[in-house]
Amino acid sequence: MKSLARRRAVNWLMTGLCALALSAALVPLVSLLWLVISRGFAGLSWSFFTATPAPVGETGGGVGNAIAGTLYVVGIACLIGVPIGVGAGVYLAERGDTRFGDSIRFTAEVLSGVPSIVVGIVAYGLVVLPMRRFSALAGGVALAVLMVPTLARSTEELIRLVPGSLREASLALGVPQWRTSLRIVLRTALGGIMTAILLSVARAAGETAPLLFTSLNNQFWNWRPDQPTASLTVQIFNYAVSPYPEWHDKAWSSALVLLLLVGALSLMGRWASRKKFR
Repeated sequence: MKSLARRRAVNWLMTGLCALALSAALVPLVSLLWLVISRGFAGLSWSFFTATPAPVGETGGGVGNAIAGTLYVVGIACLIGVPIGVGAGVYLAERGDTRFGDSIRFTAEVLSGVPSIVVGIVAYGLVVLPMRRFSALAGGVALAVLMVPTLARSTEELIRLVPGSLREASLALGVPQWRTSLRIVLRTALGGIMTAILLSVARAAGETAPLLFTSLNNQFWNWRPDQPTASLTVQIFNYAVSPYPEWHDKAWSSALVLLLLVGALSLMGRWASRKKFR
């Protein structure tokens, strides 16, 4: 009886400590979320989502061009990074048991830990300097470099979860191995790969440092890939460091919009993962 009572006491104690640790982790997150919502919700309006930034001293204005620029640059990053990342993951899972595969895997692990500002400097040297201008293309390249390592490692792990019997059945029917990888293996792991893509897009949408060195900013609408383009993160940075209270309020509202955008992508990834693996 004493041993049972002691085990129950230890169980309650550890449960309480875990609950305390959870509360300690949730307090700053909830307070940050409440601060952004309370400071940024008042500035939301239709013109805020559709208008361009107003000059200093004038009322009104919005971040419509920054929202469109974020979607534009992230879209370019997806066009570059998703095929490379998913393709690298498929190769590592299917043919990666070699020295070349080990080197690719090691490179992906190293790149996943590189600070984003370093990636921005590299993209500046490789894209901006040869083009002699900041551009949306350079921003997309920088964000694609951040997406590829995560996509490659996630795709590899998800494809390795596919049962080997599916590969063997397809090969036994005379299907070539490349078609088996694309039509059978990749399709089976597609739900998890889509989740990894959405999470990578959410991370890329929240980056600021690489875009300061690549796409820079633009106060107007731009749909040309060879011209500077506005983005939400850079717009928030410019508003936050300015000495004008009106711009500070717009920075809070822009931060709320970015938070909602990234949160929506994360929820979509979580929903796709549960729907696939339920």
